[in-house]
Amino acid sequence: MRTADIPPSGGAYAIEFRLPTPLAITLAGRDRGPLPAGRYVYCGGARGPDGLRARLGRHLSGPRRRHWHVDQLTTATPVVDWWVEVGGHECELVRRLATAADADYPIPGFGASDCRQCRAHLLRLGTGGTLAMRLKRD
Repeated sequence: MRTADIPPSGGAYAIEFRLPTPLAITLAGRDRGPLPAGRYVYCGGARGPDGLRARLGRHLSGPRRRHWHVDQLTTATPVVDWWVEVGGHECELVRRLATAADADYPIPGFGASDCRQCRAHLLRLGTGGTLAMRLKRD
């Protein structure tokens, strides 16, 4: 799917990254140590003007300035895959991804500073299965 095909509606999205080398991460101005090389998925929500299309377009083009935690990843490595759910909620995507045996939360609170439901909105995943396979509902 091209970004032009993403609806301008509100909803939830998941973006996948593959870090070839460790990446230094800071949250609230404090060093959180390196994020090891590996496969990561960030889940977010887009409810503002132009919704999912605008938010994914920003993430895919690499932001000019860092605003959100995930910008540390989008400025360091390209997005390799993404998933959108019109009307969806990012916490539901996190829950679905977190049920896999090979999923964990590498940095507590990452991307979830305003969320009281999730440990984080960034998960580290093993190498098996595509993002679509992992998020597809039965």
